[in-house]
Amino acid sequence: MDQDDLIFVALIAVAAISVVIVIYLLVAPYMTGERRAEKRLQGVSDPVRKSGGKVQDAANNRKKQVAETLKDLEQKQLAAKKVTIKQQMMQAGLPADVRSFWIASAVSGVLVAVITFFSSQNLNLLIVIGLGLVGGFGLPRFVLNFLVKKRQKKFLHEFANSIDIIVRGVKSGLPLNECLNIIARESPEPVCNEFREVCEQQRVGIPLQACFERMMERVPLAEVRFFAIVIGIQQSAGGNLSEALGNLSSVLRDRKTMAAKVQALSAEAKASAAVLGSLPFIVMILVYVTTPDYIALLWQKTYGNFMLLGSGFWMCCGLLMMRKMINFKF
Repeated sequence: MDQDDLIFVALIAVAAISVVIVIYLLVAPYMTGERRAEKRLQGVSDPVRKSGGKVQDAANNRKKQVAETLKDLEQKQLAAKKVTIKQQMMQAGLPADVRSFWIASAVSGVLVAVITFFSSQNLNLLIVIGLGLVGGFGLPRFVLNFLVKKRQKKFLHEFANSIDIIVRGVKSGLPLNECLNIIARESPEPVCNEFREVCEQQRVGIPLQACFERMMERVPLAEVRFFAIVIGIQQSAGGNLSEALGNLSSVLRDRKTMAAKVQALSAEAKASAAVLGSLPFIVMILVYVTTPDYIALLWQKTYGNFMLLGSGFWMCCGLLMMRKMINFKF
């Protein structure tokens, strides 16, 4: 048996051991009783939580109900149907011109393919075409999603202050329409732009509930949806609008504070994950630049291909594990 056969057998053995380890990690919690212990601890802690909730005052109970409603709205929104390109452009604050988006996508794909072809002419034509498709379909959508999330983050940053304006205006005796006009005039972007749209639509005779429904399409956030629900209930059935919006504002500020704490606590773990995830690629590039014949065995030999596949598999497992450890739900 020559050296290549020994290496091949060793790689098969390593792959078999890896599969056994993965199966053990998936089955071990059920075999050792960890799942049953978690259920028992949860069953013991639930009565304590319920007894502690009884001594809370009415304001904290209302804030808790608002937070639970927001969480339910977020889950329903995640399960909703996929939005179109036109809706995404509206959510990003861009003109809803789908034709311009597809033209920009085609230009991006051609540029990526041309740059890839001229940067390394030894590449296979299929690789160049694949990168061109990624640049045409993947890159513009990534940029559009980034703009949507950035705009939604800026909106949430000022949304609580806008709700406080309505609360203070209603308590001082101002009508709701005048409070919305104050937000449209004095709040920063993109809050003022959204409320300006609501005020302009209301001037032409569109009902307030329909205006907020259109606003929810432009800003599909659970906070905006809950705000629209509160306004709609108050318009149809009456109620203490200032108290409901005051609780919503408090919940939004608490969520913002919690998000900042989570981001601060997970910053070190995210930096470590970024370093560990990029280190193999950096080392591979440096070795290829210094001694290309040494590392070329990974894609020239059969056992080298198996090594790359195994390394990629375990690296993906590690990255997914680190991602699960640093992503907190609150």
